[in-house]
Amino acid sequence: MMLKEQKTKIISENRTHEKDTGSPEVQVAILTERINQLTEHMKKNPQDKHSQRGLLKMVGKRRNMLDYLQRKDIERYRALIAKLGLRK
Repeated sequence: MMLKEQKTKIISENRTHEKDTGSPEVQVAILTERINQLTEHMKKNPQDKHSQRGLLKMVGKRRNMLDYLQRKDIERYRALIAKLGLRK
């Protein structure tokens, strides 16, 4: 579970302007952090099928946002992929 301080830190690192909380970069960064935390949970609890389904839904949502960003602005997409250490 992500704490408020962690989420605020992620938003401040990835925002594009002062009051930005909903840009694709911020949303993908938050989802990436949640996916990483849930991946660690799944390593410890491999039989947790409900969390596994949530993890797969988050991965799909992040993929859709990255595809959107790639269509709209390829440079922002490449910068975000490099910054978050995602591969494709």
